[in-house]
Amino acid sequence: MIKEYIFDTRRLIALPGNKQETIEYCVDQWIEAALNAIRDHDFFAVALSGGSTPKAIYQHLVNSEAAKDIDWNKVYFFWSDERSVPASHEESNYHMSMEVGGLNKLPIPRENVFRMVAETDIENNAKEYEAIILQKLGGHPFDFVMLGMGEDGHTASLFPHTKGLHAKDRLVVANEVPQKKTWRMSFTFDCINAAQKICIYVIGASKAETLEKVLLSPYRPDEFPVQRVGTPTNKAVWVVDEEAAKNILTRLK
Repeated sequence: MIKEYIFDTRRLIALPGNKQETIEYCVDQWIEAALNAIRDHDFFAVALSGGSTPKAIYQHLVNSEAAKDIDWNKVYFFWSDERSVPASHEESNYHMSMEVGGLNKLPIPRENVFRMVAETDIENNAKEYEAIILQKLGGHPFDFVMLGMGEDGHTASLFPHTKGLHAKDRLVVANEVPQKKTWRMSFTFDCINAAQKICIYVIGASKAETLEKVLLSPYRPDEFPVQRVGTPTNKAVWVVDEEAAKNILTRLK
C-alpha cells in the first residue's frame, strides 16, 4: 500500500517504497492522469521533464500494458524546461525523453509533440512556446507537470537567485543562469502551480540532504526555488523513494 502524507497546506508526500516500486507508482499515476483527463475534456496535456528519474519513468511507460489503453491521438507532449542545445544534443531534455527514454516509440502523432526551441533566439522562442500552449490548451491548465529537484534546490530551469523566479504574467520565460554560464527556457511558477497535477520526483540517497533542507527549513524560495511549487488549492505531490526520504521520516510519522 502506498503511504501518502499531508506534509503541509501546499505539499503531499507519497512514499511508494524502494526505487523500483517508486518508478512503478509513477507510471501508474501518469497513466491514470492521462485516462482521467481524456475522459474529462478529451485531451491530456503533459509537461515532461529531463533527468534520470523521468527517463526511467518513460522507459517503463513505453513498455506498460496499461499504456495501451491511452488514446495517444489525444495526448500533447510539452516540456517544463530545456537547455540551450539542439534537439539531437545528448544534454537536451527533448532528446532524453524521446530518444533515450523511448517516448518516440509511442503512437503519438508528431504534430502533438511540442519541443522547446532553446538553442537560438531563446527569448522570442519562449514567447512563441507560450503562444502554442495557449492555442493548444485553449486556456485550460496543464493536466500534469513533471518536475525534479536539483541538489541546489532548483526545479525546471528556475535556479536560485535568477530572474525567472520572479516572472509575472508569463507561462514560459528565457532564464539566464549565471552559475551555469548559460540560458535556459523554463515554465514559470504561475504556469506550474496552475496545473491540475504537479509531481516532483526525488529518488536516491544523494537527494536526501537537499530534500530535508527544502521541506524542513524556513520558506526561502530565492535560495530553494522548488519550495514555491504547490498552493493551498493545488498541492504538489512529492514522490520520494525510501533512500531520499531517510532524513524526513520522523516528520512524517
